[in-house]
Amino acid sequence: MPNRKIISVVMLSVMLLLSGCTGAQETAADTGSKVQEAVPQENKSVAEPKKEQAMKLIIEDKVVPVTWEQNASTAAMQKFLPLTIKMSPYGGFEQVGSIGHSIDSADEQMTTQYGDIVLYAGNKLVIFYGSNSWSYTRLGHIELSQQEMTALLSHDEVTVALVAE
Repeated sequence: MPNRKIISVVMLSVMLLLSGCTGAQETAADTGSKVQEAVPQENKSVAEPKKEQAMKLIIEDKVVPVTWEQNASTAAMQKFLPLTIKMSPYGGFEQVGSIGHSIDSADEQMTTQYGDIVLYAGNKLVIFYGSNSWSYTRLGHIELSQQEMTALLSHDEVTVALVAE
């Protein structure tokens, strides 16, 4: 178990280091007016497809704001809507529940953060209010603070619903 914490700390440190490098590149790119004009257009084209996979996530009767990934797993999950999932806490940092179906997954090693929604083992929905490093398929991210996520998820038997928007 201590190895998992060490790996998590190392992964978080690497992510922070890389995000600092990314910020420096963006700052350097901001000096050219042509680059500035192109960046907003790129962001718009990336944001648009995420809205196409419209699902609404409800946690304990509260609709939460989610940015969904555009991938085969979110598309496959939409075919089973509406879904009601009884979730159970695990490890003090996540809620896990079976979606009742196996769907395509593209697992990759990642370090999750609060608000992340992932697919585990092709048939389990996991929502994080803490952090963990494992192999998952990213489905989306809940746009709430860590305190709000903890308040919603840090107790037994959370019920979530996924419905078409």
